[in-house]
Amino acid sequence: MKVRKYAAIDIGSNAIRLLTHNVIEEEGKDTLFKKSALVRLPIRLGEDVFKNGTISKRNEERLLNAMKAFQLLMEVHGVEKYMACATSAMREADNGQLVIDRILEASGVKIQLIDGEKEASIIASTDLKNLIRKDETYLYIDVGGGSTEFTVFSEGKIKISESFKIGTVRLLNGMVDDSLWNELELWLKKHVKGLPNLSIIGSGGNINKLHKMSGRKEGESLSYIWLRAQYHFLSSLTFEERVSELGLNPDRADVIIPATQIFVSSAKWIGAKKIHVPKIGLSDGIIKTLYYAKE
Repeated sequence: MKVRKYAAIDIGSNAIRLLTHNVIEEEGKDTLFKKSALVRLPIRLGEDVFKNGTISKRNEERLLNAMKAFQLLMEVHGVEKYMACATSAMREADNGQLVIDRILEASGVKIQLIDGEKEASIIASTDLKNLIRKDETYLYIDVGGGSTEFTVFSEGKIKISESFKIGTVRLLNGMVDDSLWNELELWLKKHVKGLPNLSIIGSGGNINKLHKMSGRKEGESLSYIWLRAQYHFLSSLTFEERVSELGLNPDRADVIIPATQIFVSSAKWIGAKKIHVPKIGLSDGIIKTLYYAKE
């Protein structure tokens, strides 16, 4: 038996994450991927970038310190290989590449800027295939702070994928026009028209949190009716009530509402009654991408 250590760094518009995995190889058996540790830091780069077009000096310093810490943690874990990916906020920042260069120089962490299409393909390399049945149609939705990736799976294969600049941090800051919502609605209806047995697969920290709040068992789907009711319930509470009464972290208590809105609206437009929550995302996809490219 051989145990290898891989790490994924996901630099999102709302939070950044370091995921470390033990990858266990044993002759005659399937490779086992087992999460070792997850660190999440709510730096919220998108708040800078979507308002001002640049990453502020304060958040640059916070991000740099986080990468130094992640580098040390990877050393302690004995990580042999890692990949760091930055998404919407870093892509759009006027000083994004400058910040990436400074981080590499100061911490040794090399960051890749990836577009929405690349992000969707990395996520698709996870265990999603274990969930997808050939006789059903799925709309995969990965909600981020700056953008949301939508992928239609039909007959077990990706039919089409698109990234929309409708993210939780943008929505919180009133940066999503009605025209973009209309564009998303038309895109969804066009690409699922006539497809049978439609359901949604959701990923991202917010839908994972909603699934936990529902009390459902792992692998049990959420219903559209429950999610819509939960959206109205969460919206009826103040930010303070969501923190004190529901026990949500402050950096989750605000973004969970726009995230739920994205899922509820999408489900309504395509007529989906079920939302599967396999609890996978970009970080998991990075680990798989690293492993299968190891040669």
